[in-house]
Amino acid sequence: MRLRQPLILAFIAVGIAANPAALGLIGAPEQVELLATLGISLLLFVVGLRLDLHLIRSLGPVALATGLGQVVFTSVVGYFIGLALGLGHIAALYVAVALTFSSTIIIVKLLSDKREIDSLHGRIAVGFLIVQDIVVVLAMIGLSALGVAGTIEGSGVAALLVTALKGALMLAALGLLMRYVLSSLLHHLARSTELLVLAGVAWAVALAALGDHLGFSKEVGAFLAGVSIASTPYREAISTRLVSLRDFLLLFFFVGLGVQLDLQLLGTQLVPAIVLSLFVLIGNPLIVMMIMGAMGYRKRTGFLAGLTVAQISEFSFILGALGVTLGHIDRDVLGLITLVGLVTIGLSTYLILYSHPLYEWLAPRLNVFERRMPYREAKLDEGPHPLAADVILFGLGRYGGNLARHLRHRGMSVLGVDFDPQAVREWRRLGWSAQYGDAEDPEFAATLPLAHARWVVSTAPQRDVNLALLHGLGTHNYRGRTALTAHSEADAELLRQKGASIVFLPFADAAEQAADEITGASAPRSQAQV
Repeated sequence: MRLRQPLILAFIAVGIAANPAALGLIGAPEQVELLATLGISLLLFVVGLRLDLHLIRSLGPVALATGLGQVVFTSVVGYFIGLALGLGHIAALYVAVALTFSSTIIIVKLLSDKREIDSLHGRIAVGFLIVQDIVVVLAMIGLSALGVAGTIEGSGVAALLVTALKGALMLAALGLLMRYVLSSLLHHLARSTELLVLAGVAWAVALAALGDHLGFSKEVGAFLAGVSIASTPYREAISTRLVSLRDFLLLFFFVGLGVQLDLQLLGTQLVPAIVLSLFVLIGNPLIVMMIMGAMGYRKRTGFLAGLTVAQISEFSFILGALGVTLGHIDRDVLGLITLVGLVTIGLSTYLILYSHPLYEWLAPRLNVFERRMPYREAKLDEGPHPLAADVILFGLGRYGGNLARHLRHRGMSVLGVDFDPQAVREWRRLGWSAQYGDAEDPEFAATLPLAHARWVVSTAPQRDVNLALLHGLGTHNYRGRTALTAHSEADAELLRQKGASIVFLPFADAAEQAADEITGASAPRSQAQV
């Protein structure tokens, strides 16, 4: 936590420390493996719960094109890199496929912490991460089917037909249950939240057992269990209550990965791990930027979205573990995938956390990834925003919306700005002037009617966002006044020193106003309110 790293790395590090070649702390590996298997199954169940069929149909073309394009590019190039590093064909294929997937859990957490999950690049990133999740599960189903086919006596064609028939019957039965049973059953169970969650776990376990019986693995069965109830109104109630249990059980999977590493082979795997890590850290963002640039997005949006795929996923480890279970690859290949995961997850976390300063440094070299007219984002600016406005307001949430209403009632014209396209559309639906944009974008201020604005107001409380906004306004010679927002007096004082005319402290303002209402006092506004 001090290093601002995902705890996955700490779990694997604990496993390495507990390795028999190190401290040898694991005395019951069978129990650890059992808990790890339960954690993986529960992870697949929760992933299935997220994949509402309506959501899959609504994925935009950029999510599909970027997600599938990056998977194909990384798989093909990674395969040949694996061969060049001396891996066999099957091992190179597993490694290449493992390199294609990025961690939805880690990326969503980092974007949420930065308050960028609703930004344009955040929405696009989440979209193609969902596409990757679908692809990795399909890959696991295919590999499991091949494993089943390999255990069936007879010709290869006959074995594949038997496997396909089993899968088709399972999906058909599941479809009938989804259509006629599950929705009404969950409706009755939902009268008790505890019973609903227990029923969800029981359903996941039942289909995991069925998947294992048919040879498709417990994980695939658990995933299908999640998908089967993802379209019901109760998926959020189930999934949110299982997240903590999922994270706890997955701890044992990652610890087990560290325990399984052959520490004697780390020296020989170091060079291949560095080569593959550089490919993931550089190659994956580049292909995303190329696809998004070709589709008409700005280089900044492509760069920020591309950084989210600069690491491999927990699914990469699961895929490698599945390959070991099926006998397709050895544990040394799984160890190589684990090393690449340690490097890429660790470094990409800092790339995402410091993405905006990194973009400012690289921006002059990224013009090749942008069309002369990025028409996709130009469409977001189409709307009734005026050539001039009294107030340019950044942040169209509840605070910004209420502030805009009061300003309009006082006869001031307001131009709203937000990096959430949905918020911009909602403002325009109300007939208000709004423009898509990011306060941290150093080039964005040039597109605003600054010459006629009396005030530029930011309702975002993040210090870095407001400092970047002040810098952008100064660069473009803005002569009006600025009103910014902060959550602490220390941040407020820093913003005043950097040139802010007024700094609002919403919590302090609201608390003092509430105290005035309670006591009937009419004390003058304190310095904390400005």
